Amino acid sequence: MKLIAKHLPPKLPSSQSDDDLLRCNKESGKTDENERANWSNGLEFLMSCISMSVGLGNVWRFPFTAYENGGGAFLIPYIIVLIVIGKPMYYLEMCLGQFTSKGSVKIWSICPAFLGVGYGQAVGTMCIITYYSSLIALTLYYMGISFQSVLPWTFCRDSWEEACVDSLPKDQIPNTTRKLQSSSELYFVKEVVKEKNQIDDGIGLPDVNLTICLFVSWVIIFLVIRRGVKSSGKAAYFLAIFPYVVLIALLVRSVTLEGAKDGILFFLKPNWSELLNLKVWKEAVVQCFFSLAVGLGPVIMFSSYNRFDHNIYRDALIVTSLDTITSLIAGITIFGILGNLAHNLGIADIKEVVKGGTGLAFISYPDAIAKFQAVPQVFAVLFFFMLFVLGVGSIVALQSAIVTIICDQFKSIQFWIVALITSICGFLLGLVYITPGGQWILNLVDFYGGTYVIFVLAIFQLVGIVWLYGLQNLCDDIEFMTHRKVTIYWRLCWSFLTPVMMLIIFIYSMLNIEALTYRGYVYPKSAEVAGWILFAIGLSQFPLWALWYIHSHYQNSITTTIKATLTPSGKWGPTNSETRAKWCEFKSKLTEERLRQASSKKMGFFWQKIYNIFDLKN
Repeated sequence: MKLIAKHLPPKLPSSQSDDDLLRCNKESGKTDENERANWSNGLEFLMSCISMSVGLGNVWRFPFTAYENGGGAFLIPYIIVLIVIGKPMYYLEMCLGQFTSKGSVKIWSICPAFLGVGYGQAVGTMCIITYYSSLIALTLYYMGISFQSVLPWTFCRDSWEEACVDSLPKDQIPNTTRKLQSSSELYFVKEVVKEKNQIDDGIGLPDVNLTICLFVSWVIIFLVIRRGVKSSGKAAYFLAIFPYVVLIALLVRSVTLEGAKDGILFFLKPNWSELLNLKVWKEAVVQCFFSLAVGLGPVIMFSSYNRFDHNIYRDALIVTSLDTITSLIAGITIFGILGNLAHNLGIADIKEVVKGGTGLAFISYPDAIAKFQAVPQVFAVLFFFMLFVLGVGSIVALQSAIVTIICDQFKSIQFWIVALITSICGFLLGLVYITPGGQWILNLVDFYGGTYVIFVLAIFQLVGIVWLYGLQNLCDDIEFMTHRKVTIYWRLCWSFLTPVMMLIIFIYSMLNIEALTYRGYVYPKSAEVAGWILFAIGLSQFPLWALWYIHSHYQNSITTTIKATLTPSGKWGPTNSETRAKWCEFKSKLTEERLRQASSKKMGFFWQKIYNIFDLKN
């Protein structure tokens, strides 16, 4: 049967002798699993995944995204997206990394023509790393100023022209017709980032204090990743556990603030009409990708350091569930604070409390801390240290993914040297975001380089793995590795629900794309052009690397070559020679059994696909 023959293991006929198994071994046995470092234990891997996925994306971006998409209206699409897209993508990437013991580029021996998907995802990851580090620098700066006897964001300055109200509790609201702004918001905009209202004349020079914080941040990042999983694994325990202590304490304080109930109800009460707005669904997908770090490479990278028989099924469910719980905790916390902020400012509509933007976490959270009755400085230091820890946990994973890609390609270069060079580059690129126009650039890079690039390449990732390599072939590999049957939930999501849902949302987004704005201001044309160029660089990796691979592996004809590049190369499969031999034998037996079944029943292409999805016996 043609379909089954298409899904044979690489270079593997339907019947296989011991000599064939040995040859299969040699094709990919140039390296051995023992040459790649492993986690000291499974708990280090789990803690590393938690510190990676539970980060600033939950505390900073999730409340910010929910805030801009109607609060409670965002929760239902987000949870659905998590079930249909987030969990399946996370488990798939875990399986790919552990099965091959390779990074996010090398795994594409499964479908060599899609090699550019891995490199394109690396471009998107680098975009995120550059601005993510600037957010970490901000947390470090706020932690430093929290040691002052009076928290500097708690009171208004005479030099501020805007109508300002102190973040400290007031008995009465100032009598003015002008729109009030909290001192925490004005402090962030005017004193910390010194934000410009327009960037037509440039973005300005980096702030000295933030430059120092950025440098210190990158030094710490380098120290954590310099020895690979041997050093980052040990740090993961603290990076994963400590933030929850502070976050839960802040949650308790938030829900007890006056007016907090209104904000929490705004967050939890859904607006059913928004479920028909595909923009909300698009933002839910983007948030899911950003929070879980799927489609970026770190999940594949971390799992590639696992032992082949590690229980990733359990870990995938734990991390994705914990990520959602953390997002909900952070959402309730910050909307409770926004409710209190609206109460203090005399504003009835929660949506008008603060302007949108990445500074939301540096406005609302500090405002809540200012209302602590006893030594708010202590809690401020702990809170911003928590944000710093969350940020470091996530960026360590992102940066390690890039370092692993380079080290997998150039095995002679030591890991710490690549880590040092990439950290220096990250620091230099991060300087752009700590200028007066830095928040403008952050929003631009996040939109063009860190959102749509990852979105599109994730669709191609599913096409290459599930539709070209084959769903049944993939499920057989996972069953061999985990000794667990792949259930209908995973099969249905991977083969149909996940890619189709993502494709529909992406097409809608492209058809309804609008000019990017920041705080209500439109970007200059030059900035928009730069954004589209960044998008093109990330997306062009796919066709360019496909053309390169076809050219460098040309066979008898272009048709034959293309077919060969869309099927697994001899390097696909487990890296360990002994495990690979068992895998080849396992696949051979399955193939022979299915060929016997197919010969007794003639089944068309469509029905074979249905049988594969639902795991029915022929």
